[in-house]
Amino acid sequence: MPLLSHRMSLIIPSPTLVITARATALKAEGRDIIDMSIGEPDFDTPQFIKDAATQALKDGKTKYTAIAGTLALRTAIAQKFQRENGVTYAPDDIIVSTGAKQVLFNAFLATLDPGDEVIIPAPYWVSYPDIATFVEGTPVIIPCSEKENFKLSPAALAAAITPRTKWLVLNSPNNPTGMVYTRPELEALASVLRQHPSVYILSDDIYEHLVYDGLKCTTLAQVAPDLQPRILMVNGVSKSYAMTGWRIGYGAGPQELIKAMTIIQSQSTSNASSVSQEAARAALEGSQEFMKEWVAVYEERRDIALALLNAIPGLSCLKPHGAFYLYPTCQGLLGKITPTGTLLTADTDVATYLLDTAEVAIVPGVAFGHSPSFRLSYALHTDLVREGCQRIAHALEALR
Repeated sequence: MPLLSHRMSLIIPSPTLVITARATALKAEGRDIIDMSIGEPDFDTPQFIKDAATQALKDGKTKYTAIAGTLALRTAIAQKFQRENGVTYAPDDIIVSTGAKQVLFNAFLATLDPGDEVIIPAPYWVSYPDIATFVEGTPVIIPCSEKENFKLSPAALAAAITPRTKWLVLNSPNNPTGMVYTRPELEALASVLRQHPSVYILSDDIYEHLVYDGLKCTTLAQVAPDLQPRILMVNGVSKSYAMTGWRIGYGAGPQELIKAMTIIQSQSTSNASSVSQEAARAALEGSQEFMKEWVAVYEERRDIALALLNAIPGLSCLKPHGAFYLYPTCQGLLGKITPTGTLLTADTDVATYLLDTAEVAIVPGVAFGHSPSFRLSYALHTDLVREGCQRIAHALEALR
């Protein structure tokens, strides 16, 4: 009898974390690696949030909390949804988990029977299909081309829905492309979804505050409030508040679903960290002014990286309006040969060459379901963003 279950053959380690681990190992060997692979803000957690955690420790808030999260935090989340998104939830409609990834895992585990389908537009965040597959659902990948700005069209959505469709995953601003769905685009998708009342929507809004060019992020529940009973809104504090290590994500949706997710969480991690919950409450309730400065810096970095990459023969990159990623197409590099004689046949070859030669870590597009491309994060110091892109340019000039 084998030790490991058959489920272990259904998933692979997160490609982004694998690349980050390799970059970290090379750094430990003394290599001067610029890691543009990981989606983690370089800013420190704001001081008022850290102060709230310190106060929580002083006040002895170090015990178990309610499995779904403290009432104080769930109330703050409900107020955030009302204030920022115009969507009403009660605290009992909300679950707090150890990161947004756990919210997703809980939701799929609670709802997917073998063969139930999850529609996932590509390019997609790497974990969506793996989580669906792990719980024996069936990912249905819809390719979204560069000509479509990497966005799901109503026609493509309508064509993909079957009697087995349980979920549509909608991520805006998108990881890895940085594209943001507009209100009219969401309204058009809502028109399709109204015709299929058995389809639920997982709205992943984790990057909602990181939008540029004067835009404001809109979520599906805002433009189609009649669909709210079928929407699970997923969010967290990791990206917007530079709190990746605090591990707080949250979801809001139908009470039946939230209760089921809470039962699952009761048998896995139980509650998220009590101290982190206090910090997250401070983040949501405190001043958001710091975020304006961060967004301005991200926008400057985006513009620098975009200009440098689009000046490189063989690369082309759309201008994203959110998150902190660029997703250039590298079709023009395939067929070229490196100085050591290696033929570039796929975006994985490009990523390997850039790590080994330019000492820049990126993630190949195959990890996101769309090739040949790669994802580059500009969530690091502006000087490193510039240097990383210049290193890429220099390495690619050496191809023949």
